Amino acid sequence: MNILGIFLCFLSVAHGDVMSDFKTHEIVPDVLKEAPAQLLSVNYKGIEVKVGDELTPTQVKDTPTLKWNAEESSFYTISMIDPDAPSRRNATLREFLHWIVVNVPGSGLDMGDTLAAYVGAGAPKGTGLHRYVQLIYKQPGKIDVSGIPKIPNNSRNGRPNFSIQKFAELHNLGNPIAGNMFQAQFDDYVPILSQQLSSGGM
Repeated sequence: MNILGIFLCFLSVAHGDVMSDFKTHEIVPDVLKEAPAQLLSVNYKGIEVKVGDELTPTQVKDTPTLKWNAEESSFYTISMIDPDAPSRRNATLREFLHWIVVNVPGSGLDMGDTLAAYVGAGAPKGTGLHRYVQLIYKQPGKIDVSGIPKIPNNSRNGRPNFSIQKFAELHNLGNPIAGNMFQAQFDDYVPILSQQLSSGGM
């Protein structure tokens, strides 16, 4: 096992069992049929996410740094979704897509094909805590993205009622190999993000 693999194994022990945590937070079955076995390291400018942590939209407004036990010869899909849109009690827009990048070569996230640009947590006022789930899938090969519309970070188009499970089935991704999640509720950054998402139209 390489050094990164040993590091991630240590994180899994330190942060608890991802599979049981995903069941505790009902990511299984709300999002996934089966939880990943490996903890995805997610870091927001020095804030290391522990499964189930409550963070603020202000803290997670910028793209995080991700680390997982990547094979440099393989391609990966990364995603972040909110299954609690517009609220956990009334999740009629489940799932809201916050980020998806495919064809990531090894750990080279910047070299993947971004299908939906990153937008941070945006829980509407009064809707309580939302769960934000980050997942890594190992691809069987490259995904043809030529016919897939790209979603910029100033548009909601294509984000509501997304299903990462259906996306994975469509592209034969299998179950996620790594994952993490945090929770967030409204703060003063949310209206700024909402205005940003409205500027690009629907």
